Amino acid sequence: MPVEYIVRQMADFKNGTRIDPARMNAIAKITSEEDARKAAEWFAAVKPTVWVKVMESPTVPKSFVSTRGRMRLPLPAGGTEPLGNRIIELPQDAARAESRDPHSGFVAYVPVGSIEKGKRLVASGGAGKTINCNICHGDDLKGLGDVPRIAGLHPIYIGRQLYAFRGSEYSGTSAALMKKVVAKLADDDILAISAYVASLAP
Repeated sequence: MPVEYIVRQMADFKNGTRIDPARMNAIAKITSEEDARKAAEWFAAVKPTVWVKVMESPTVPKSFVSTRGRMRLPLPAGGTEPLGNRIIELPQDAARAESRDPHSGFVAYVPVGSIEKGKRLVASGGAGKTINCNICHGDDLKGLGDVPRIAGLHPIYIGRQLYAFRGSEYSGTSAALMKKVVAKLADDDILAISAYVASLAP
C-alpha cells in the first residue's frame, strides 16, 4: 500500500473514524506519528506477492475457527459441505499457517460464476450499481497515487472493507470517497467484486 494511505489509516484508527476495537484502535493510540510513518515506509517498500489463490467451487472443506489463533482451519476429520453464497478462506498448509509461516498461503473458495460477475461490476459499474473501479484504483487495480491497490488482496478483506464503507464502522477520508460507490451494492455484488479483485495478480 502507498505510504500516505497507510499513514492516513493509522490516523483514522487513532482518532476513531475507523473502528477495529479488537486490535488496530488500541495499537494506533499508542503509536507515535513518527513510528507510524516509519512503519508505513517499510510496508510500502515490501513487494506484493500472491498470497491467496481464488478457486470457484460448489463445495468447500468442512472447517472450524480455532480459538487459539482465531484462524479458520479445515476439520481434521475431513469432509466437505456446500459453499453456498460465502467466501471461505483456508490455509494451504494448516500447520504452517498456525505457526505463522509467512510463505504459506491460502485458498479462497468462492461461488461458481462469482469471478466473472465481479469482473463485470468492476469493469463497467454494473449498469449503475457502482462505478468502474479503475477510475480511482488504476487501470490494473494496483493503486493510483495514494489510492491503494485492491488487486490480489484477500477477498474477505475486500468484502469486509466494502461492508464497512456501506455501514457506520468507518467515517474517515477513504470512507467519504467510497460511500456512494458501495451504496447500491447488494451482498451478492460485494461477494463477486471481492472474488474477482482477489483473483488478480497483486
